[in-house]
Amino acid sequence: MAFRRSSGGDPDRSSSGAAAPAAAPAAGQSTPSRIRLVASIAVLIGALSLSISAVLIKLAGVDAATTAVLRCAIALVALIPLAVLEARRRGRLSTRGILWSLAAGLALGIDYSAWTAAIYQVGAGISTVLVNVQVIVLPLLALLIDRERIATRFLIALPVMLGGLSLVGGLWEVDRLGPTAVTGTLLTMLAGVGYGVYMFLTRRGTRREPRLIEQPLTWATASATVTTTIAAPFTGGLHLTGISPRSWLLLVILAVLGQVVAWVFINRGSAALDPATTGALLLLQPILALGFAALILAEHPTALQLIGAVLVVIAVAVANGVIGRSPRRRRHRLRVG
Repeated sequence: MAFRRSSGGDPDRSSSGAAAPAAAPAAGQSTPSRIRLVASIAVLIGALSLSISAVLIKLAGVDAATTAVLRCAIALVALIPLAVLEARRRGRLSTRGILWSLAAGLALGIDYSAWTAAIYQVGAGISTVLVNVQVIVLPLLALLIDRERIATRFLIALPVMLGGLSLVGGLWEVDRLGPTAVTGTLLTMLAGVGYGVYMFLTRRGTRREPRLIEQPLTWATASATVTTTIAAPFTGGLHLTGISPRSWLLLVILAVLGQVVAWVFINRGSAALDPATTGALLLLQPILALGFAALILAEHPTALQLIGAVLVVIAVAVANGVIGRSPRRRRHRLRVG
């Protein structure tokens, strides 16, 4: 599956802001609208795969440290043939690209170790909502390291996001939810930071070699496997014996859906879409996660947590430019610092 998008930022507008004339598609080529449709479906498949991950972890019933390691290790088995095939078709990933991927995988391993532990503290749905703190981490890293401008919409969304996260994490209901809610919230915040760093480093690496998808993901997954293994003694220890056939099956499904399918489809689909569209489609992930957790695991958030989840989703939508921004102001930014 390969998609192409026009260069120069917004695929639908010229640099002057006027609508760009549509070029007639060459024979045998898909129209831009068809390309965007296929790409959107790919991102939706990825979001759906990610949203069910926390539920699969709970259903498998394997301890957090072992789950994090096996999720990466099993996914690696599936990714290696895809990476080899991509290298033959499109060329090998450069040494610099490998190093960026390894660094990204380190952050991804921290994300998986902390987030998997948090699922058993705050639940599958709530943890998936909370990990969206990465939408704060990514632009802040881009500002501090790359001196990229922060959009006004991000500054508007930030206090809403923080308020929603405090509600979802149960920080105002500690007496009712218990201390595990706070512990789980802190773990998910750590996971969100790792997630944001992973996205930042992945973006940096893929800018130089945008046509390569499976190879960077394979190297990152290998690095995440090592990272989760090193972190295992600090999160409960690695226990590879006594896992039932049912749990092994669920872990395989988790690895294939939550790592291979999710990231291959999201990375390929988002390459043909503008960031706002991708952000809008990925908003389905926390919403679906809450629904799956309620239907399958009977996890029902409190009223305050539900309000917080809605605020988080709204804040993510604003931060990604899904709502609150007109097309003519698509390029408006506010420089900070």
